[in-house]
Amino acid sequence: MEQQAEDLQLLLKVLEIYDQKQIANFLNELGQDNWTRETVNRWLKGKSQPKLSHAEFEHLKSLLPSPPSSDKHDFTFIDLFAGIGGIRKGFERAGGKCLFTSEWNKYAVRTYKANHHCDPEEHTFNEDIRDITLTNNPDVTEDEAYNHIDENVPDHDVLLAGFPCQPFSLAGVSKKNSLGRKHGFECDTQGTLFFDVARIINAKRPSAFLLENVKNLRSHDKGKTFKVITDSLEELGYWVADVESFGPGDPKIIDARKFVPQHRERIALVGFRKDLNVYEDFSLRKLKFPDKVVSFKDILEPEEQVDRKYILTEKLWAYLYNYAIKHREKGNGFGYGLMTEHDPIARTLSARYHKDGSEILVDRGWNEEKGFDDRSNLENRPRRLTPRECSRLMGFDAVDGAEFKIPVSDTQAYKQFGNSVAVPVFEAVAQLMRPRIIKARKLSKNPTVAA
Repeated sequence: MEQQAEDLQLLLKVLEIYDQKQIANFLNELGQDNWTRETVNRWLKGKSQPKLSHAEFEHLKSLLPSPPSSDKHDFTFIDLFAGIGGIRKGFERAGGKCLFTSEWNKYAVRTYKANHHCDPEEHTFNEDIRDITLTNNPDVTEDEAYNHIDENVPDHDVLLAGFPCQPFSLAGVSKKNSLGRKHGFECDTQGTLFFDVARIINAKRPSAFLLENVKNLRSHDKGKTFKVITDSLEELGYWVADVESFGPGDPKIIDARKFVPQHRERIALVGFRKDLNVYEDFSLRKLKFPDKVVSFKDILEPEEQVDRKYILTEKLWAYLYNYAIKHREKGNGFGYGLMTEHDPIARTLSARYHKDGSEILVDRGWNEEKGFDDRSNLENRPRRLTPRECSRLMGFDAVDGAEFKIPVSDTQAYKQFGNSVAVPVFEAVAQLMRPRIIKARKLSKNPTVAA
């Protein structure tokens, strides 16, 4: 009975990542071939009580990410709006340990749990961040909200958040003031997901934070969004790196092409608690870039191993081809991005890549002169990237690696990689922050020194 209970517990854990059919197929890899979706479903519903062999148990267990070989770490962090864990991966490589994760998208959660070890004894997994901050309940007082955050979010050194970009509204400020409500960030940022981040920062007072967003955060809503965010962080007692930098050369805007073969600009807001005095001379201008970036062709799988389902249909290729011609004639820049072996850097991989893959197409020998009338040339129509190639392009896998697990459909995988960050970029940011974080960690444990 004890073994059956342990088997079922393992099944339930694996079902957080994979569906019943995937689990059955995986178990059948051992050669016994007696598992189906139905047998897994009956087991789950208590209609049968199969006993896993030792080989089956260990094989199923291998679907879960392994714990780190050592618990040694230099600092701790929490991972908000975590996606599939791109920022987490970068900060772990810099010596950090994740204590808390929040991500609401069920498909992203599956990929996250497939790749990041989350020990229930040391790590909490949360879905909707508003369940922690209580911003979804207007009847909760600020004191109640802060107590709830303090009880449910562990103490940590660094807060990481890739929060969505939303416009702010100052409507209702006068009413809240008349009711004795706080002004500042508690009022200006309400109704946005940044507000949830700010509340956690205010409640837990981490030594540092890293906030990531799209490049357009800087100009969003004519700059108002960015100003409200940075003013709020200042109000909370944090210094924000390079906050006065604008325009070309702004170090907060980091292009992933300096790390991976993809043009991908993101804004990184790095901040440190002012009272700890560890921020002096810190700037993202000091970010270290690799001496060499691999070429786009280096992340591709061998063509003979790529499933033909990734090749564009004749109809879709004709549509994209003619669409590009039409817009070129109008003087527009719209159109597909056909990558040949001579092109080192790809366009930005977007979350809508699953729709047609047009921003990054892999050339398979298409001949412009022969066109669509030549049947043999049609066989050379381009293809999309595979999810594995997307993983490499984003730095989740090494240039020729395949360690990152992709438990979801191609459509979801494309959305996840397109919404994520380039891992090496944020590893570099983490490495730059690391000495300051470690110093702040020591000071925060000895307040008399910080003072």
